[in-house]
Amino acid sequence: MLALPGSTRVYLACGATDLRKSIDGLAALVQAGFGLDLFASSLFVFCNRERNKLKILYWDHNGFWLFYRRLEKGTFEWPRGSEGTVTVTSRELRWLLDGLSLSQRQAHPQVTAEIAV
Repeated sequence: MLALPGSTRVYLACGATDLRKSIDGLAALVQAGFGLDLFASSLFVFCNRERNKLKILYWDHNGFWLFYRRLEKGTFEWPRGSEGTVTVTSRELRWLLDGLSLSQRQAHPQVTAEIAV
């Protein structure tokens, strides 16, 4: 996957999305349905009802990227809510894409260090 700036926000569209929608349909959903800024440094991630396909919409400089992922086996651990979005970190998105839960209890928590020595 592309390396994105650390300031990139990731929004998961809760519930199932009709993935027959392409860039324009997903963009309309982001703006009208969720009230989010489509042109901010953000990824908008959508999942189908069977939880085996994802689409990721991303604005980059002068156009949109639309990433598509289809699993041959297994499903994504997708948030079950029916409306709105969930904001996750890029680390949590990698977990999700790897088939893991968004809450990895064994993962090391982030440490905010103030002094190295």
